[in-house]
Amino acid sequence: MQRLNPYALRPLFPALAEQVGDRPAIFFDGPGGTQVPRQVIDAISGYLASRNANTHGAFLTSQRTDETIAAAHQAMADMLGCAPEETVFGQNMTSLTFALSRAIGRELAPGDEIVVTRLDHDANVAPWRALEERGAVIREVDVDVEDCTLDLADLAAKLGPRTRLVAVGYASNAVGTINDVRRVVELARSAGALTFVDAVHYAPHGPIDVQALGCDFLACSVYKFFGPHVGVLYGKAEHLERLSPYKVRPAPDHGPARWMTGTQNHEGLAGVTAAVDYLASLGQMEHQEAQTGATGRRAALLRAMEMIQAYERTLSEHLIGGLLRVPGLTFYGIREPERFGSRTPTVSFRIAGRTPREVAEDLAERGIFVWDGNYYALGLSERLGVEPLGGMVRVGLVHYNTPEEIDALLEALG
Repeated sequence: MQRLNPYALRPLFPALAEQVGDRPAIFFDGPGGTQVPRQVIDAISGYLASRNANTHGAFLTSQRTDETIAAAHQAMADMLGCAPEETVFGQNMTSLTFALSRAIGRELAPGDEIVVTRLDHDANVAPWRALEERGAVIREVDVDVEDCTLDLADLAAKLGPRTRLVAVGYASNAVGTINDVRRVVELARSAGALTFVDAVHYAPHGPIDVQALGCDFLACSVYKFFGPHVGVLYGKAEHLERLSPYKVRPAPDHGPARWMTGTQNHEGLAGVTAAVDYLASLGQMEHQEAQTGATGRRAALLRAMEMIQAYERTLSEHLIGGLLRVPGLTFYGIREPERFGSRTPTVSFRIAGRTPREVAEDLAERGIFVWDGNYYALGLSERLGVEPLGGMVRVGLVHYNTPEEIDALLEALG
């Protein structure tokens, strides 16, 4: 299998040349937002230089903007494995989820139930809890605190004849757990419920195929996979046409534009296509169509994500193996190497005698960028009992990180 070479890719990312004093900056903050390659930067500036206009005009730059938007829809369709008209853009995943929840709320009756989980980012909880004002009942699925995995038996027990939607994360942004989304979709469907998948954290780490998952909706954010701050929502065409979004009257009554409130971030959409093209470039190889069963950019993306998964698993083994040897460190989540296929290279921990903020500040002085707190995964932080204690320290790796950077972190912690 062709291997990913991070050392060849790192020069494509200008930010990775950052220095902190006399030390190279180490970006372990990927779950909060990744750095971007030069082609994304050029695409955004190129739009502003030669295509900057609003949509549907009779003149050249407006027509170029229409082309930019259409290209972004096609790029995300290739990324997710769906049709372009099933992709919707917005400010971010959170805003899109609130917009969708309001539309779904129009169809709910008092006593209808929505299932959420304690493993999720609050952007996949709060928009659904907001429907309590319409009489919806929220059921919450528990997690196993020993390894921070979703309790599927509890999920099955929470489903019933009044369940209307199950909201689940593809992967935890706090501890890296990858959920068995296909199984969740099967359980939800057996109860006659829709499924909404938050794929924000998973998107930079593995392939997404909404057809294979069978989910009704899936959301992600491009700034988490090497692009600009743009949110993306996939919805089955039948749902996007049937539901009634809140919109201004002149907006289209059909197609994804009816969900895309107001003027879009056009330069950001140019960056969306460039980010997808960057990922696809990693998977360019001969005979890729025959190996993946897909064609063109979709085939290259599937191959790229396979390479990323293989490389990131080696990073997980190196990082987690080292962390477990640090004295006084409490580790949260899956730790057994044989189970690393069920996690991303995102880990959280605490150090005895130090608050997570103190650890993050000390690492920052050494040029190592990590997060502290609950990262909006409030339900999990509360369930683990660390919310009143400042949460946890989070280290999140992506494919431009290296073993040498992990060594620097382990040396600093030691």
